[in-house]
Amino acid sequence: MPGSSEPWEYTLYIPHDLRAVTLCRHTLRLILTLHCLPQVVDMAELLATELVSNAVRHTKGPAALRVRYADGVLRIGAWDADPTPPAPPPRMADPGAERGRGLDLVRACADGWGWHPAATEPGKHVWCELDAA
Repeated sequence: MPGSSEPWEYTLYIPHDLRAVTLCRHTLRLILTLHCLPQVVDMAELLATELVSNAVRHTKGPAALRVRYADGVLRIGAWDADPTPPAPPPRMADPGAERGRGLDLVRACADGWGWHPAATEPGKHVWCELDAA
């Protein structure tokens, strides 16, 4: 229910295949719809697409979409097996560029974002948050 204080979390492991980005986007839409969070679906899809496509495009192994809701905050993350930190977003991305603007877009649209080394497996987790209250 909207405003529910019950936290929840999902993880969808995907192969190293760009087609899996579409699967993650559709799965995220379904999760958010079932949890009565339609107000964040479009932005969450955009952010998840950027994070997961970076994980698949810039690494060589499997990846995962991680979605968690707690205390009115939706956290969307992408795990990949490469421990290399994500490249920092450019200060001013070229608006005509077709690539290289993903993290800049995440930084501009999310209420917060960051990354950390994965705790229980090799790799890293790049995440962003949206206020869903």
